[in-house]
Amino acid sequence: MLLISFLQTNPPLWVATAVCLGLIVGSFLNVVIHRLPIMLEREWQEHCAELSATPAADTEPYNLVVPRSRCPHCGHPISALENIPLLSYLLLRGRCRACKTRISPRYLLIEILSGILSGWLAWHFGFGWPALGALLFTWALLALAVIDLEKQLLPDKITLPVLWLGLLFNLGHTFTDVRSALIGVVAGYLSLWCVYHGFRLLTGKEGMGYGDFKLYALLGAWLGWQSLPLVILLASAAGAVVGIGLILSRRVQRGIPIPFGPYLAVAGWIALLWGPQLTRAYLDLMGGA
Repeated sequence: MLLISFLQTNPPLWVATAVCLGLIVGSFLNVVIHRLPIMLEREWQEHCAELSATPAADTEPYNLVVPRSRCPHCGHPISALENIPLLSYLLLRGRCRACKTRISPRYLLIEILSGILSGWLAWHFGFGWPALGALLFTWALLALAVIDLEKQLLPDKITLPVLWLGLLFNLGHTFTDVRSALIGVVAGYLSLWCVYHGFRLLTGKEGMGYGDFKLYALLGAWLGWQSLPLVILLASAAGAVVGIGLILSRRVQRGIPIPFGPYLAVAGWIALLWGPQLTRAYLDLMGGA
């Protein structure tokens, strides 16, 4: 209780604590981003083996805890001193201690981004339940965005629990009232579901995946249905600009699917912090046009 009271009355200390916590969580998110798709792939292979009545291959346990993290090139086990967020990467100069192979800078970037966003939320919301909810919401979005960017996958193992968590937080009107949150879940899922099937009927192609529906529903659970138009507007605009830019720069070819999850995640985070202000500014702009 003394620590809680101290953090409540010392905003700079609370922000610093949130930054440190964000760096630690960012290190864990790197594990989730790397391992969860592999875990899901192994589950799918096991299910296929069961359906085809073929013996499953014997594999060592693989989850978020075991086996111990190791260098993917030489197999060197990562010690605790080599796994300190931010500091270890800098001290090792971004290379494996054993084989000197370069470590992907993505690990460092995720930790830094998690730390910065966590500190920002602590400053924006202050100490309390809204800050805790915003932190959990942001860490989940960060993991989902990077996984979708790399694997074009939005795992239900993250999306669905975080959706329910949003409803629980809003039982106490943390970010919106529970009625708006429930409507947000239904409206978020069904709106993209309708767009998906309409696009498929017109073109014969699939414009997005079911994971996008669930992510949009998740955002509705946390932010309420009122924020959904802003979220889809921001996400669509950003996706269009980036997609056109990638095509013009010839980094991707026409017809190659571009994941929509990262844009939904960024738009949802922006709506969490400045949703009402942006909506009001947009309505004022349209009213004055």
